[in-house]
Amino acid sequence: MKGEGSARQLSLTTIFFTVFLDLVGVGIAIPIITPLMIRPESGVLPIAYPEEQRTILLGFLIASFSIAGFFGGPLLGALSDRYGRRPLLLFSLVLTLVGYLVFALGIHQRNIAILFLSRIIYGLGGGNVSIIQSAIADRSDEQTRTKNFGLIGVAFGLGFIIGPFLGGVLSNPDMVSWFSFETPFLAAALLSLINILLVYLNFHETLPAPVHRPVTALTGFRNLKEAFANDRLRVLFLGVFFYSLGFNFYTQFFQVFLVKRFDYNQVQIGNYFAFVGLSVAFMQGAVVRRVARIYTPQQILRVSVLGLSFALWLFLLPQQSWQLFLIVPVLAVFQGLTSPNSTSLVSMSATTQEQGKIMGINQSVLSAAFSVPPIIAAYIDTISIYLPIIVAGFMVLIGWYFFYTFIRSHANPPINPEELAEEANL
Repeated sequence: MKGEGSARQLSLTTIFFTVFLDLVGVGIAIPIITPLMIRPESGVLPIAYPEEQRTILLGFLIASFSIAGFFGGPLLGALSDRYGRRPLLLFSLVLTLVGYLVFALGIHQRNIAILFLSRIIYGLGGGNVSIIQSAIADRSDEQTRTKNFGLIGVAFGLGFIIGPFLGGVLSNPDMVSWFSFETPFLAAALLSLINILLVYLNFHETLPAPVHRPVTALTGFRNLKEAFANDRLRVLFLGVFFYSLGFNFYTQFFQVFLVKRFDYNQVQIGNYFAFVGLSVAFMQGAVVRRVARIYTPQQILRVSVLGLSFALWLFLLPQQSWQLFLIVPVLAVFQGLTSPNSTSLVSMSATTQEQGKIMGINQSVLSAAFSVPPIIAAYIDTISIYLPIIVAGFMVLIGWYFFYTFIRSHANPPINPEELAEEANL
């Protein structure tokens, strides 16, 4: 029994570092892609390309990662149920490693087609979140489930803080003469290799017994169809979709605003998003946990989603770049309150028998909302650089309307906030 407990702890520790290193790798790309595509001197696109075409291509390049993950996530999850978590996790990490190397090659060759190919490859590998969540569930019981998922949330947060900062530093030739746009992706590839070795050496299979469920890349579409055909939860899923859609306008396309409005370079973009990640992490610890102990998710979402909408619109006001940093803590409070409590509300609204199914559908809704914003934002940005921010706020406001409507029409019996506090911390 002692050996089994040690193996369980070792697997969970490995999962923590897998998620952390994965998110560092994803974060590294954030400061690089926009200057690479927007600035003519990068040489990836012909110098005669107008800014509008560069922006639209950038939108599709950003979205290609999310679209690949939308297909790859359910597929990898189903395959891991059949063949085990360990082999599929290793396979996904190999895809990630190859994707980073191919992206570095695309930059070196100044080839946009290779850049798209790489984003698709490591987007498919990035769908391993479903494997990781399944492995955590395998290794958890009722007493440890919330704590274990909370640790993964910490890994996500730390990775998102460190990743953008490293991306900016490692691409800065003023720091080291041979640093370039390629260097961060070579570093991300190295992190992926370390990840592969950690999983290979330390991760023990967690799947108790094979489960033969349908293996298809179309599961995401089926989940979306089911989400919006569900009479009981349709309005709730619409709230999740529009809120996530609006916020992802910010997370995935605000770099373009920073470049065009304030002439940010990759180092400044990396520092900005590291500050965003740090602010969200701080607010989670200082504010979100305390609020979750006092109020229910329904009470919180009535205010937090509305507040997030107006927080996004605040980014229309700054005339100097330092003023952006004053808005970030406000955004972090409302986003920190909204994200975990929207997940909690979905979970609370599902019966015990349909818990896994409903959470899978929720993940597909989130993935769809993650895929669309870069493309829409790229087109409307060609009209005005402020329009993506305006639309982002309106999308979140629509999400608030659906949340509010659902909460009013599905009055639940009184819930003890203490019982939900730990779940909300995720």
